[in-house]
Amino acid sequence: MAYGDRKSPRIAFSSAIDATVISIDGTCQHACLVFDISDSGAKIGLPVENSRFELQEFFLLLSTRGVVHRRCRLVRRYGNEIGVAFIRSQPKR
Repeated sequence: MAYGDRKSPRIAFSSAIDATVISIDGTCQHACLVFDISDSGAKIGLPVENSRFELQEFFLLLSTRGVVHRRCRLVRRYGNEIGVAFIRSQPKR
């Protein structure tokens, strides 16, 4: 997915919001900043020391208690900024 090919409009924050990226199995986590977000994805900034971020699929925790979270996959990387797409679970039938 190219950076300009967004399918839904983004909401940019005047000040980035604090969040946490956590691996699917819970073995590693990184503090991050969310610069903008939409229904389908977000742009996230990682601290410089985490610029070698290797996770391809992970959870983005948007609240300190983990109540608000999204499962994500990495779609692009530019320095210490990454673009993610939210993974939607299939509805139960």
